[in-house]
Amino acid sequence: MEQITSELIQKYKLHLLNEEKANATTEKYIRDIMAFLNWTGGKKVSKETVLSYKEYLIKTYAPASVNAALSSLNNFFSYNEWYHLRVKALKIQKQIFLENEKELTKTEYERLINAAKSKKNKRLFYLMQTICSTGIRVSELKFITVEAISKAQAQINCKGKMRVVIIPNKLCRILKEYARKSGIKSGSIFVTKTGKPIDRSNIWSDMKKLCKLANVAKEKVFPHNLRHLFARTFYSIQKDIVRLADVLGHSSVNTTRIYTMENCDVHRKQIQKLGLLMC
Repeated sequence: MEQITSELIQKYKLHLLNEEKANATTEKYIRDIMAFLNWTGGKKVSKETVLSYKEYLIKTYAPASVNAALSSLNNFFSYNEWYHLRVKALKIQKQIFLENEKELTKTEYERLINAAKSKKNKRLFYLMQTICSTGIRVSELKFITVEAISKAQAQINCKGKMRVVIIPNKLCRILKEYARKSGIKSGSIFVTKTGKPIDRSNIWSDMKKLCKLANVAKEKVFPHNLRHLFARTFYSIQKDIVRLADVLGHSSVNTTRIYTMENCDVHRKQIQKLGLLMC
């Protein structure tokens, strides 16, 4: 039986920071551990406790979410050398199709852009186009600076990895004009009124406000889906998944494959063209 304390959690958080884990990753791990601690009521933990929690997760959340939570716990247990508490992740069959309900199409993206323009939200108007035309993560927007657009490329430092992101010439021109009119002379282009890089939650909230006007389902409208649209569009033209992985900053091509999945309707049309039915 082991006892999870606030002191152990704080030490683990410091360990993650020293390991240079991304802030979002650290917050996710701590959030999952706290959720488990609250579920146990602060009591001592055994392997049976963890297995019971696993069953609770399975009944409550999607398989991918279950595995993410278990991964956080297993990492915490390993840090404390409580290897006997570790549990196996769920085996999930590889998904080969993108759910139609979550795929943001180019047409829908264009409607969102026009909606932002109609609402006269220039920052969001240019921000969405920046993500979608470069494929960067929301957390990487801070690297789109006045200095970067002057060079037409940004030096990205994310998750301990450095890469160069090319900024299209047309985007450079419109961002220079936006920065000039906004009085931004140096540093990040997309900032709050106080000059700080815009927060992920603010972007999420602003995008959701466009759904009704753009006639796009809310389930499809979130910043990371713009990155997915970039990836699918890039791959449809280049057909080079290794190069796309480099552009997106992925360490594994397997991660990139998730971004290039087609929806069921596209796959159905493809197999119907095979001409293998004789009836």
